[in-house]
Amino acid sequence: MFARGRPSLLSVVVPAYDVAAYLPACLDSVLAQAGTLGRTALEVVVVDDGSPDDSGEIAEGYAARDPRVRVVHTENRGLGAARNEGLRHVGGDLLAFADSDDVVPPGAYATLLRQLTRTGADFVTGSVARWEVGPEGEALVEPPWMRRLHRQRTDVVVDDLPEILGDVFAWNKLWRTDFWRATGLAWPEGVRYEDQPATTLAYLRARRFGIVPEVVYHWRIRTDGTSITQQRSSLRDLADRWSTKLDSLRSVEEYGAPKVTAVMRDRVLAGDLHRYFAEIPGCDDEWWDLLREGVLSIWGSRSLTHSGLLPVDRLVGWLVEQDRRDDAAAVVTYARELGRPVDRVETPAGRRIDVPVIDLATVAPEALALREHER
Repeated sequence: MFARGRPSLLSVVVPAYDVAAYLPACLDSVLAQAGTLGRTALEVVVVDDGSPDDSGEIAEGYAARDPRVRVVHTENRGLGAARNEGLRHVGGDLLAFADSDDVVPPGAYATLLRQLTRTGADFVTGSVARWEVGPEGEALVEPPWMRRLHRQRTDVVVDDLPEILGDVFAWNKLWRTDFWRATGLAWPEGVRYEDQPATTLAYLRARRFGIVPEVVYHWRIRTDGTSITQQRSSLRDLADRWSTKLDSLRSVEEYGAPKVTAVMRDRVLAGDLHRYFAEIPGCDDEWWDLLREGVLSIWGSRSLTHSGLLPVDRLVGWLVEQDRRDDAAAVVTYARELGRPVDRVETPAGRRIDVPVIDLATVAPEALALREHER
């Protein structure tokens, strides 16, 4: 707990690369947090990660007007390295991260700070809203799985709620700096999806961590093709995804709690595979081989038929395991064009999904079976 009456300092690290169109809104939202933080002061460390646009100049303009803002200029080394560089320049006993194309909603840090102070936790995490822009305008959408993971205000250890490992984000959390440094946390460098290995270690190493149900971060969903989450068909993206998944799984296995490991493998690590399965139609041989290699390395001894994926994605996962590329592509295409959940049918063995584009007699029953709650 903080000493009674002692002012604290919250340091927010903001990496910036090619975000001139978004950076002012991000910095304005972070600086506005100060009005709700009481005796806690605020500093913002912007790391210009060798940006090719005016992001560095924009950040310097803020620093010239506001002494709470400092700017560090580096060669371009990627998001993880930029965050780590920012950490070398912070002075606060509290720590947060914000990506420069996103926005922190009013009062978010104050909400996290109240829970941190009340519980004495090592860090606190809150829910997130996707900031989506479509033909009908903008919308803030809280993903149901985020709402479910953060539905109660509490403080726990990872054994109490292993599914929280699916909240992998750096920027919806408030950290105690001494916890971060004492446990040797750092963001992986030179790889995408750097959030997951670091946040996984944080959950595992924390004495306790806090949870709040409020949305504390607005995550801009960019549609210009520059977001890494829009590049899943690239070989590099897939290689990085497997690397960070495997790093995170190793940390959980070393933690040594079978329940936590099972949830990590079957629910957390499997959670985004459907997005990669969507890229199977039209993929090249090298991408397919890497997809299958990663699936087998994590689920080969257990099979994705036991995972928390939707029924049709469990089937696709099984087909990947069996190296049935054409059938996997046919199922993905069929489900996409159907535009709704695939049909269910009654068989002597029980209810299962019906996918008429492949010969179901050649499919293992467990790859088609429905769970009790899915029937």
